Amino acid sequence: MKIHLLAVGTRMPDWVKAGYAEYAERLPRECALLLNEIPAGKRGRNAAVAPIIRDEGERLLAAIPTGCRVIALDERGQEWSTTELAERLAGWLQEGGDVSLLVGGPDGLDAACRARADGVWSLSRLTLPHPLVRVVVAEQLYRAWSLLHHHPYHRA
Repeated sequence: MKIHLLAVGTRMPDWVKAGYAEYAERLPRECALLLNEIPAGKRGRNAAVAPIIRDEGERLLAAIPTGCRVIALDERGQEWSTTELAERLAGWLQEGGDVSLLVGGPDGLDAACRARADGVWSLSRLTLPHPLVRVVVAEQLYRAWSLLHHHPYHRA
């Protein structure tokens, strides 16, 4: 199974790249995490945000590989505990299909992405900066995998 992290934004700080890579590289081939960066729309001082979000959403949707289960990351989604994420990951692995996780840009995720999604996941009730979401998702997926495989990384 492959997990495709489709995320708006291409110029991430080094700490984001390093944090994401640290956990993505720990995941085994059976649960590969692949990042696909979608260029963010141009934002200016007086730019209308709604068309920018819509355009980013269209590009996210176009990047979803055929046959993927789609999970949108959005603050209005359902929060999952680590155990719940591990259970979902186990189900995804058992089903064998790929999964696409959609992460919006600085102004959020387009409604069309949430509508297309098979589920909507909220990492927290807190508003997280979109670059940090990449790191948190990668770490939590690795944690969920380690829980499923009784690896000592997860100590709860």
